[in-house]
Amino acid sequence: MPILSAHNIKKSFGGVEVLKGISVDVDKGEVLTVIGPSGSGKSTFLRCAAQLESIDSGEIKICGETLASNNESGCAVYADKAARSRISRHVGLVFQNFNLFPHFSVLRNITEAPVRVLGKTKEEAEKTAIGLLEKMELSDKAGAYPCQLSGGQQQRVSIARALAMSPDILFFDEPTSALDPELTGEILEVIRALAEEHMTMVVVTHEMSFARGVADKVVFMADGTVVEEGPPEQLFGNTQSERTKAFLSRYNAGG
Repeated sequence: MPILSAHNIKKSFGGVEVLKGISVDVDKGEVLTVIGPSGSGKSTFLRCAAQLESIDSGEIKICGETLASNNESGCAVYADKAARSRISRHVGLVFQNFNLFPHFSVLRNITEAPVRVLGKTKEEAEKTAIGLLEKMELSDKAGAYPCQLSGGQQQRVSIARALAMSPDILFFDEPTSALDPELTGEILEVIRALAEEHMTMVVVTHEMSFARGVADKVVFMADGTVVEEGPPEQLFGNTQSERTKAFLSRYNAGG
């Protein structure tokens, strides 16, 4: 059973259809990378799956629970508030721009949600947070504030914050887009390490070599649709779609 199952997802903003029937399945332990030109709907799809946006129609299931499905009129109807809250705990999201609380220390940024949402004691949450900071090689930054960290360090804290909630699936929305090339590498290494631990992940990225090297499956999106999907060796090495070929040729030509 897939951890994430999205079928025929449609979403419009102001009359402009941004998602035109997206269907994606992600199995436990699988890493899915999503590539495609800007404006293709990649981030919107993630935001819908993470309940930051609502879909107009289609079906989303997470860990076997139905988040949204169509009614008789073909419009999406969402699960009740309790179910939505329960489903949200299966999901972690790492944003492009970190979204850390500037007035909280690194340690409190990581412990706040486990205490408030999961009901953990402060001691339990801090023990988990300290372990995650060690994993992120940030043990000495527990008392620091976001403004005292580099962009790469802030993004590693945001990854630790997401992991502190013990999600079943972790979404990354272009996690390196706000970073310079040197810092990009350190974040991609963190994601690679999580992949080696069989963390289920969906990563929207413009880093083609990373998308090819870390993914079990790659989805190429353009104009609000899934144009092509498959294992990386197929999508990058034996591309079926001319649209995909044109997109990848620009990256190959540009390095």
